[in-house]
Amino acid sequence: MTMEKMKEAVDFIQSKINGNPLIGLILGSGLGDLGEEIENAVIISYDQIPHFPTSTVAGHKGQLVVGTLEGKSVIAMQGRFHYYEGYSMEEVTFPVRVMKLLGCESLIVTNACGGMNEAFKPGDLMLIDDHINFTGANPLIGPNIEELGPRFPDMSHAYSPHLKEYAMKVVQKLGFTLQRGVYAGVSGPTYMSAAELIMLRKLGGDVVGMSTIPEVIIARHMGMNILGISCITDMAIGETIEGITHEEVMKVAARAKPQFKAFIRALLKDRDKSI
Repeated sequence: MTMEKMKEAVDFIQSKINGNPLIGLILGSGLGDLGEEIENAVIISYDQIPHFPTSTVAGHKGQLVVGTLEGKSVIAMQGRFHYYEGYSMEEVTFPVRVMKLLGCESLIVTNACGGMNEAFKPGDLMLIDDHINFTGANPLIGPNIEELGPRFPDMSHAYSPHLKEYAMKVVQKLGFTLQRGVYAGVSGPTYMSAAELIMLRKLGGDVVGMSTIPEVIIARHMGMNILGISCITDMAIGETIEGITHEEVMKVAARAKPQFKAFIRALLKDRDKSI
């Protein structure tokens, strides 16, 4: 995507809102209800925004919600785009570019995923410590836009250490367990075979999913602060896997919503400045 197209999208959104959002939220499968709690909300359908893709996956409403949450200025994606939908990596990550150009300093990215770590269980939330990109693609392939970021961005601390530390302090106050681990990202749309899951776990993955990493790469390229949270909706243990459907994923994500929403709200409320 060219800067011109990004600016057209930014100009359109700015014509609908007052002020600039400082925090971007990407709400994963089954977790979009948090967007309903945003106050003074301006809702913009993706199909209205110049050059925005359209979300095609169940559980993704396909709209931006701009307003305030716990007194912080936010812009939330109720529904994201995935590589497996047939979009290019540039299209998948276009909204993150737009968020940054709108003024967002930080990004909270969430997802539903399968747990490969036997210590986890369905319904757990996991703080993403790091990721492994098994998608076979990278959104930065192609000409680099120097005004957005460097040709070779560093991913050694893709998820901001100070935000991870802060998140652990918040969750201790809330009194529930927050797992920590490595997110292995794959292209999808198929769920993984037993042998693939065993491989991913042996290579260091704790959970597996089909999103998040492209968005994080782009956010890091632009110097944003990033916090990643996964909702474990099923166990993906290669030796004992029984199979899963998207409907089952959505049901578990729905059960985790109260804890998920309480955590995100607490993250925003307890922070004096933009997270």
